[in-house]
Amino acid sequence: MDNVSIVLVEPQGPLNVGSVCRVMMNFGFHDLRLVAPCPGYRSLDARRMALKAESILARAGVYPSLQLALADCHLAFGTTRRFGKYREDCITPEQSAALALSRSSGSRVALVFGREDRGLHTSELDLCQFFVTIPTDSAYPSMNLSHAVALMLYGLHRAAMDAEQVSDGGQVPAPAKDVENMFQHMRRTLLAADYLDPQNPDHILRAFRRLFGRTGLNDREVRILQGLWSRIDWIEGERRKLSEKK
Repeated sequence: MDNVSIVLVEPQGPLNVGSVCRVMMNFGFHDLRLVAPCPGYRSLDARRMALKAESILARAGVYPSLQLALADCHLAFGTTRRFGKYREDCITPEQSAALALSRSSGSRVALVFGREDRGLHTSELDLCQFFVTIPTDSAYPSMNLSHAVALMLYGLHRAAMDAEQVSDGGQVPAPAKDVENMFQHMRRTLLAADYLDPQNPDHILRAFRRLFGRTGLNDREVRILQGLWSRIDWIEGERRKLSEKK
């Protein structure tokens, strides 16, 4: 559980932040990360809700963006209850727990939760490799933030207890910051090569994010892809030089 980070994006209520701390301690999680939290996230109300888990609140990391909060993570699960374009292939909490536990013991996994009223933006889900949705009744599908966190952490904690072997001993995936740098390089390269629509380059790029996210990329694979984009950059540069000479 030490390798799992709980990330709350722009939490709006101190009570929810405190409740999440309490839930985290219930199930043995300790790393809380807050992205642009509400001003009173460490207020007396939050501390009262946290109770004996106040230490988690005191140690919580605060970040200006989700990208920075995920920089050292190797696998991120973004939670959402909305479906549609760019939000396909959602998995259940049980499936996310199995995927998290299948990673090597050196991997850092992040569970990302959005705003109480609007959830995660599509651009924020782009930074996650998998989307998780909690099946709820259609009459009232939206869950309280701390309740959703509790359900996810219970599932992961229970799966870890039941698993005979938590880690497969495989290669550690590349850190999120390196993968994101690769995607940004890929975006520039494919734009320059006229492969992406300059009016909406992220439309196709999101398909690549989902593709690579399903398999996971290790450090060597990221370097290989970076080398490919660099080679395409060089070829495209030479092509443009020839075109100018004509």
